[in-house]
Amino acid sequence: MFVQKFFEPAIAQSSYLIGCARTGESIVIDANRDVDQYIATAAREGLHISHVTETHIHADFVSGSRELAQKTGARLLLSDEGDSSWKYRFAGNGGGQLQLLHDGDRIAVGNILVDVLHTPGHTPEHLTFLITDGAAADKPFAAVTGDFLFVGDVGRPDLLERAAHYVGTMEASARTLWRSLQRFSKLDDWLQIWPGHGAGSACGKGISAIPSSTLGYERRFNWAFRQKTEDEFVTSVLAGQPEPPKYFAAMKQINKEGPGILGGFQVPPRQPDDILRARIAAGSVVLDTRPSDVYARGHLANTLNIPFNASFVTWAGWLIPTAADVYVIVADEGPQMLREIVRSLALIGVDSVRGYFSAGAIEREKVSRESWNTVEQITPIELSRRLQSPDIIVVDVRGAGEWATGHLTHAIHIPLGSLEERLNELPRDKTLVVQCQSGARSSIAASVLEQHGFEKLINLSGGLAAWRAADLPIAGDVDAPYAIRS
Repeated sequence: MFVQKFFEPAIAQSSYLIGCARTGESIVIDANRDVDQYIATAAREGLHISHVTETHIHADFVSGSRELAQKTGARLLLSDEGDSSWKYRFAGNGGGQLQLLHDGDRIAVGNILVDVLHTPGHTPEHLTFLITDGAAADKPFAAVTGDFLFVGDVGRPDLLERAAHYVGTMEASARTLWRSLQRFSKLDDWLQIWPGHGAGSACGKGISAIPSSTLGYERRFNWAFRQKTEDEFVTSVLAGQPEPPKYFAAMKQINKEGPGILGGFQVPPRQPDDILRARIAAGSVVLDTRPSDVYARGHLANTLNIPFNASFVTWAGWLIPTAADVYVIVADEGPQMLREIVRSLALIGVDSVRGYFSAGAIEREKVSRESWNTVEQITPIELSRRLQSPDIIVVDVRGAGEWATGHLTHAIHIPLGSLEERLNELPRDKTLVVQCQSGARSSIAASVLEQHGFEKLINLSGGLAAWRAADLPIAGDVDAPYAIRS
């Protein structure tokens, strides 16, 4: 038996290739859009992909199951559980041979047996796959749990309401999740838990960084199994869930209707420097991927700055519509970096990257005062001296949980992901000092505000972390627990 876990750091997502050495058959569970990685690994191990499936209709990335099945001729296995609102609508055109799955079904992949367990709560159609090595055992040794059960946490039951806008479903989903956990907890202690996400995913509020676990360990240490009553569980699981990224609703729709077939990640063509401003004027998203400090020192007006780093996919999902025509500005013109940018955007359904501009194109714009901007930086000490001025307004763009742990007195709180929707709450005749935890998100926020005509913008260098380090006063509950992410 062969098992390979694939982990995608950009979205903290796990997928699995499980193969039978005797027959050469294999199954891929929860593929993302980088389908060639599964094909290459299977070929290297002397396997062919005969089955492709997924645990549920994903909200945080575009599924690669349809394309992988089409590319390999594999049997595509999709959940037929849940109500009519959460059926796969592309099932008749999935690629390869289609099989609809129900609770209690069994799939044979050579000697490997995959038993289907319906585990609703995170979503109505959610499945867990119990894996048995039929050549050596007659009981499952592992469970691919998707977004049902994580290490240290459980899947969010609020996303149908908060991301997909199915009003009034949160509590009912939480109660369904409780029942799924009660049923699942009766399985054997030794059962390995192979979850769909790790720490950093927005699909849970407290997922551990430990990559896998066992059911016995989770029963003892996972908070969800320690709740004594259903009501207690419902209250706990719904409390403190962070705001789901805006793009989750689009991902749900894309994955339900049927993701487009990419055919690989193509490096976009370089654009002539002299058409850069024309692309901006035409309404395209011109995405400046240079580091925030470089962007602050000089950039073309009305570009969106999202540095290409570990948080790139998250904020691209929040701020770039999936249907937008995108042009990227890069510091490094190497094909590998360009491919990675295209790949990262494709993971969340932003497929229309039309071209790129080099950093040199930006430098040539310095001569044009009307299109060349900078973002002033301010230190905590300097800001503390200027806060008495009625012209200074601090805008805190951190999340709600971070705000509760402490904030600057009289700051306006608007999380970065909601900024475009709440611009009318900000005065245009004042100087806005944008602030986050470390200075990274606030730089993105400054570029968003600039795009919408705000002219007096300053970024708090080092963010609230630097403010605290300078021993300056904080309002709010500074002892509240929160996992800070910049």
